[in-house]
Amino acid sequence: MAANPGSFPSFYYLGVCGLGALLMRGAGCTINDMWDKDFDKSVARTRTRPIASGQISRFQALVFLGAQLSAALAILSTFNTYSIIIGASSMALVVTYPLMKRITFWPQAFLGLAMNWGILVGWSAIQGSCDWSVVLPLFASGICWTIVYDTIYGHQDKSDDLTLGLKSTSILMGDKTKYWLSGFGTTMIGNLLLAGYMCDQTLPYYLAVGLVAGHLSSQIWTLDINDPDDCWKKFSSNKRLGLILLAGIIAGTLGQVDKEETKEKTQ
Repeated sequence: MAANPGSFPSFYYLGVCGLGALLMRGAGCTINDMWDKDFDKSVARTRTRPIASGQISRFQALVFLGAQLSAALAILSTFNTYSIIIGASSMALVVTYPLMKRITFWPQAFLGLAMNWGILVGWSAIQGSCDWSVVLPLFASGICWTIVYDTIYGHQDKSDDLTLGLKSTSILMGDKTKYWLSGFGTTMIGNLLLAGYMCDQTLPYYLAVGLVAGHLSSQIWTLDINDPDDCWKKFSSNKRLGLILLAGIIAGTLGQVDKEETKEKTQ
């Protein structure tokens, strides 16, 4: 969406921002597994993770984390100062997110902040700063999406989490999960529409948002929160949702007209 009207996104920035996001998500997973080693041992689905199972030590994980963060920093340092400051500020979220499940029923909201911080970095890396009229609704939609899919994911482990005294939106929402997620899904779609409007997106974008809305609705209302296999299936389907939205953003941006060029041609 930050690309110039009528243009494909920069393949360079797609590559470096994608790699940076991969590294930071990997770093977040490493930190999470380091914090949760003892908890993961007690959960059937996570007890085979490398740190929990003893395949690697916490020190080895720390060394690996250092490598991940160093590589991410190397990428970030190639951006402008504005983007570097925004990117560096995400570390507080990345480090503290795993602790949130110990103190609040909303760890998924903190995960949403951490996972979608790249929206701010990516936009400012391309444009030099953030256009908050577009970036804030886009950021809010990303947070809502994260709450939806990670709440679904969390229903796989809710029995173990209750036993361990951990908190999550899955536990908080309980049998009313579908109603809660419908609210967050509606807010996500509303913010995607607002972001599109604020940056003059075109028909393909709005068609993609419509498909995303249908995908979300199907996920939520066919979900069996008491079937871990179904929860995993619905969670994994969000990869397709992301691809639909990405295709819509690219096609919608290609359909845009550069207002400055049009103005020059008519003069």
